[in-house]
Amino acid sequence: MRTPPLFLLVLLQATVSAASLVVEIVAGRMLAPYVGMSLYTWTAIIAVVLAGFSAGHWWGGRLAERIGEDALRRTGWILLAAALSTAGASALLAMTAGPILNIVGHPVWSIVIIAMAVFFLPSLFAGVPAPVLTQIAISGQARSGRALGALFASGAIGAIAGTLLAGFVFISWLGSTGTLAVVTLAYIGTALICLRLGRARLVWPLLLALAALGLAARGAFASGPCDVESHYFCIRTVDVSADPAFPVRLMVIDHLVHGISAQNTPDVAFTEHAAMLQSLAALRAPRPDFSAFFIGGGTYSVPRALHATGAGPLTVAEIDPMVTQVAMRDFWFDPASATVLHEDARTALRGRPAATYDLIIGDAFTDIAVPAHLITQEFFKLVKSRLNPQGSYLMNVVDFEDRLDTLSAFVRTLQTTFPTVEVWTQQIVPDPGARMVFIVVAGDAPTRVDSFVAPAPDPMIFGALAQSWVDQLVARSDLILTDDYAPVDRLMGRTD
Repeated sequence: MRTPPLFLLVLLQATVSAASLVVEIVAGRMLAPYVGMSLYTWTAIIAVVLAGFSAGHWWGGRLAERIGEDALRRTGWILLAAALSTAGASALLAMTAGPILNIVGHPVWSIVIIAMAVFFLPSLFAGVPAPVLTQIAISGQARSGRALGALFASGAIGAIAGTLLAGFVFISWLGSTGTLAVVTLAYIGTALICLRLGRARLVWPLLLALAALGLAARGAFASGPCDVESHYFCIRTVDVSADPAFPVRLMVIDHLVHGISAQNTPDVAFTEHAAMLQSLAALRAPRPDFSAFFIGGGTYSVPRALHATGAGPLTVAEIDPMVTQVAMRDFWFDPASATVLHEDARTALRGRPAATYDLIIGDAFTDIAVPAHLITQEFFKLVKSRLNPQGSYLMNVVDFEDRLDTLSAFVRTLQTTFPTVEVWTQQIVPDPGARMVFIVVAGDAPTRVDSFVAPAPDPMIFGALAQSWVDQLVARSDLILTDDYAPVDRLMGRTD
């Protein structure tokens, strides 16, 4: 066999590496609407993809022992399999995610099994070409060491390029399924080149290539779980109106409801956390026209409700501009009612040292956990430095009745910065293991009442937990959350 030019082998390896890393990045976005985006999600994806690459490299090493043309022909067929499995990933995910989540009780194992079912085969097939191309390159070169280095370098460079293209170009402009269509094209192109170099007839490969393109096109144009796929999230708007004349809508970000709002009654809360935040903001504010800084926008229901009562000026740090656009389009948010900063809340507070507020309200979530950099001792000190005298920090926290490890760590960490820390929740007896919603209030003095009634939308009684109970909660652990160590995913992780 005549050895292909080194530059062509390098180009093939770089293209396959880039395509495989694009799939890895896209996998996280595709799983988010089903299982959320957490440390566990990315851990499962990376482990599954690396397992696929490893098995593929072993397989490719076995193929590399064959005569060059035969190895190239087989590699071409395998790359067509990579194209087909990539093109069908979105449809396979839609078919398997629901049944797996229903059958597998443990959420972490559910994530692993879904990732394995959908993304192992594309990674397996993508791992095969590297040993084959490398063996061909070094066997036909007088300076085999340079050829070996070139193939290794091209694989790394391709991986870097794929990561950058996925994060900064493809997903932003094409969405997940459109990006998979581009990857399918890349695999088809490399497959046909390998088959041509291996002197294979191209009739059947071209038919398979057309099938892969059709599958990719079907996925790209099929309706997916997102109304809008932004740089950060999968966003959906769901109409839950009982009467079309009085619209009520909820926003789903990835796989969780992040807020509900009604057109005609901006002051009415439809969730426990919104009801508590609105009422506690009024109770803790030093004056009726208080200023407030919101960490997270979502549906902008709470800023909208507080603006309707005369509060202001209001500032909202919402990292995703598309969330704001959806709130304006579907949730009746008036952008003139607040200053919106499309940046991370910690960056926004740190970068504006002259700006201070009567209230800072935390309501940002990644999956069901607050982002780790917004729960640390260092962040809480930054929050306190941006509060006016008599100012307060209100924070939405979700935890499980039978654990409360997250709540305990949050309260203990806040107590290192604020003299008074309260825990508020609905005054009911929770079901065993139920997910509970809390508002943690931190400031210089206690709230002037220990309970209140607020509509959510039906009247509910909310109360501050007794200080003795809070002391017992904090005594359970000596964990102080810091920028160096804030294991929020482990604290929130379910064990059953």
